[in-house]
Amino acid sequence: MRLRDAVLSEFFIGFRKILERHFMDSQIKGVSTGTTILAVTFNGGVIIGSDSRASIGGSYVSSKTINKLIQVHDRIFCCIAGSLADAQAVTKAAKFQITAGWDRKKGPQVYTVALGGMLLSQPFTIGGSGSTYIYGYADAKYKPDMSKEECLQFATNALALAMGRDNVSGGVAHLVVITEEGVEHVVIPGDKLPKFHDE
Repeated sequence: MRLRDAVLSEFFIGFRKILERHFMDSQIKGVSTGTTILAVTFNGGVIIGSDSRASIGGSYVSSKTINKLIQVHDRIFCCIAGSLADAQAVTKAAKFQITAGWDRKKGPQVYTVALGGMLLSQPFTIGGSGSTYIYGYADAKYKPDMSKEECLQFATNALALAMGRDNVSGGVAHLVVITEEGVEHVVIPGDKLPKFHDE
């Protein structure tokens, strides 16, 4: 089964139910996604990343150490922004039903499920409240077919920039490198992230 088919069959159904439940609330008071997440393809793989700060209602920080990168299968991960508990429940259920991994036909792939439920394939995607601070950086610095090292620097810089500006993004940077050979977890402490301005 192709990666795209697996993502569609399991996640779309679960996220659609979640979105239907929260649709009316989001129309009335908006959706707060206090986080920064990203996923980006490089030549031979995908890097996903997030900050580690969780907030309640977009302003109160409830945890500084949460991992928002959820492993669904050997080489399938989700980055979660907003409705964390619901998304964790969906991915937990999907772990026992998805039969997919590295897609030998299409190689590295990034998909985003928008709030309305639409599934899009993109070379990179960013999300959460911190993403508003890094769209310009991501658009200017992303290059197709980056090396693993270039992509790690791109992802690290993007997370550091967002965490430096967004008060509900912060903590450590979690990164996962996914290739045909396997998965590598990288954690960068907040004091080791690059600095781009005086803080």
